[in-house]
Amino acid sequence: MERLRRTMMFVPGNNPGMMADAHIYGPDSIMLDLEDSVTMAEKDAARLLVHNALKSIDYGDTEMVVRINPLNTPYGRKDVEAVVKAGVDVIRMPKTETADEVRELEAEIIKVEEELGCVGRTQIMAAIESALGIVNAYEIATASKRMMGIALGAEDYTANLKTPRTPEGSELLLARETIVVAARAAGIACFDTVYSNLEDMDTFRKEVELIKNLGFDGKSIINPRQIQVVNEVFAPKQKDIDKALKIIAAIKEARAKGSGVIAVNGKMVDRPVVLRAERVIALAVASGILNEEELS
Repeated sequence: MERLRRTMMFVPGNNPGMMADAHIYGPDSIMLDLEDSVTMAEKDAARLLVHNALKSIDYGDTEMVVRINPLNTPYGRKDVEAVVKAGVDVIRMPKTETADEVRELEAEIIKVEEELGCVGRTQIMAAIESALGIVNAYEIATASKRMMGIALGAEDYTANLKTPRTPEGSELLLARETIVVAARAAGIACFDTVYSNLEDMDTFRKEVELIKNLGFDGKSIINPRQIQVVNEVFAPKQKDIDKALKIIAAIKEARAKGSGVIAVNGKMVDRPVVLRAERVIALAVASGILNEEELS
C-alpha cells in the first residue's frame, strides 16, 4: 500500500524543542523548515540544528522532509549537502517555477549521494507558489523520477496573482485543481497549502473537506491541533470500508484459485477499483477504525 500523507507538519528549523517533540503528535510527515521561518542571521545555525536532529532523533516511521532555501541563494546548496548527509527522506523545493529548477536540485543531490555511495535515496517534492509554477505544474511534476509530490503555497501564490486570501478560497480553486490533475497525471502525491488561523477550526475543517473532495492526498499544517481534524475528514465511512473489504477478500480468493479475474457482487473489478479499495483500507487502519490483524 502507498504511504499515507494526510498531514505534513511544518516545524521551524531553528527550534530544537519543537524538532525533538514533533513526532509524538502523530503527523504522517514532518517538514523541518530552513526557509521562511528562519531569519537570514540564523540560516547557518538552523542548518546545523536540522542536520543534528535528523541524525540523532528517532522519528520512527514518520517521513522526514526538509524545506531548503532556493539554490540561487547563498544557503541552498549548503542545505542540500547537510540534509542529504543526515539521511533526509525528502527535500522540499520552495517557490518552484520550472522543470529546470528541479533538475538543478537533482544534480546537487546526486553530487552528495555519490560521495556517500547511496545514489537514488533522496526524494524531491516541489512547492508551487506562483502563476508560472501553476502553468508549468505538469512539467515540474515529471521533471525527475525522484519527485514524490507537489504542493500549493498559497501566500506567495495569491501575492503573485495580486489577489487577497479569502475564507472560501475561491482564488485558489484553479491552482488546487491544476496541482491535483498534474500530480495524478505524473503518478505522484499532492498536498494543499497551510491554513494559518488556529482560532477558526470550523473553517479549517471545511477547507480540509474541500481539498479531500478535490483529490488531494493531504494538507500542510502548522500546528498539532490540526492533525486530528485532517485525520477525521480523511477517515473513510463504514460503507466504503465494507465495500473495500469485500474487494480485498475477492482478490485473495481469486489468487488462491489461480484466477486473474476478480468479481464482487457479480461485477468485474479492475485495477483502479482495487487501488481505491487499498487506500480506503490503509486510511481505515491509520484512523484506528480497522486493526491490521483483522486483515490477515
